[in-house]
Amino acid sequence: MKLIAYAQGDTVGIGELAASGDVIFPVRAAGIDPADGIRSMVELASSGESLPRGDRESPIQLSAVRVRAPLPRPRRNIFCVGKNYFDHAEEFARSGFDSSAASGAIPEAPIIFSKVPECVIADGEEVVFDPAVTQAVDYEAELAVIIGRGGRGIRKEDAMEHVWGYTIINDVTARDLQGRHKQWLIGKSLDTFCPMGPVAVTADELDLDNARVRCWVNDELRQDASVPQLIFDIPTLIAAISAGITLYPGDVIATGTPAGVGIGFDPPRYLQSGDAVMVEIDGIGRLSNTFRSTQEITEAV
Repeated sequence: MKLIAYAQGDTVGIGELAASGDVIFPVRAAGIDPADGIRSMVELASSGESLPRGDRESPIQLSAVRVRAPLPRPRRNIFCVGKNYFDHAEEFARSGFDSSAASGAIPEAPIIFSKVPECVIADGEEVVFDPAVTQAVDYEAELAVIIGRGGRGIRKEDAMEHVWGYTIINDVTARDLQGRHKQWLIGKSLDTFCPMGPVAVTADELDLDNARVRCWVNDELRQDASVPQLIFDIPTLIAAISAGITLYPGDVIATGTPAGVGIGFDPPRYLQSGDAVMVEIDGIGRLSNTFRSTQEITEAV
């Protein structure tokens, strides 16, 4: 099932996306609260209940609504994974911004950091950056895992039973802040620096073995890799994070980005105001956002 969180006027809802991709069927059922996007759907599934289907008698044109992020404000920080594709690990180690490079380009264990929940925005919304704060804005196309059944000390062989589904994240990064502060939270968590969506798909909907992650900047293909190329696969990530941290329904794990980010070019190719970035993952869809500087916004007023 593909689900979309949406707003229509002052009303928010959850819809099941039709196979055609241009119609949604609203989901209305006891216990479903669309205010927090799909969170109540995830929690319902985690309790063992079947997900309610959308109302086929009340279709809504997708063009008539505003798409929200599947989880407009996650319950806590998004778990993120650094250097989780071999080629990207190599390019990032060469960049000079990698505080872990002294231990080798390829990590021996998952590198986990986070983004604050308030930086999430939806498909179609603008990523806004202040040139006085950062002048090195980069993109990172990523598959994101949405946890369904929570737990602590989850075994690798059981991990996929804890996955509710997947969505797309663009792990936008201020590289200069990342380098300056050595730790990544600030450079990863500026307001609007986590585009998410446009849909969330249930685990049975996605063929992980054949899914590819792609990213275009102004129609130029920059990133293209398959999910099986992850250094640490999804069960390994879930097992590593949950070893001492309890995971809860609705937690999000961004699994890492392939090679081709702006910092990997010589010289780096950072994003400029007006650039359009589109991330596509087979079986999920396309996440598109335009980047805009506060200076340009101020001058336009």
